Amino acid sequence: MEIKNATAGTLESGDIVIQIAPGDGLTIDLNSTVSAQFGRQIKQVITETLTGLGITDAAVTATDKGALDCTIRARVTAAAVRATGKDVWKD
Repeated sequence: MEIKNATAGTLESGDIVIQIAPGDGLTIDLNSTVSAQFGRQIKQVITETLTGLGITDAAVTATDKGALDCTIRARVTAAAVRATGKDVWKD
């Protein structure tokens, strides 16, 4: 699947910025004040969301401001739609 650069999210408290770029394999660079406690979970949610959308080759940069899992999934999905042009909300 072809990937182009895309971003979703804000730097507001309780949100996360997801940046997706073309990559070789799936890499995640996480910047979060809570990465010591929740970094593994955040990366897992990002990975599961992307692989569920069929994306296995992308470089992801995530800047977290305390987002919940549902917000992370929403931002990753929005960035993935922008990066691929594939609308996951339409049949």
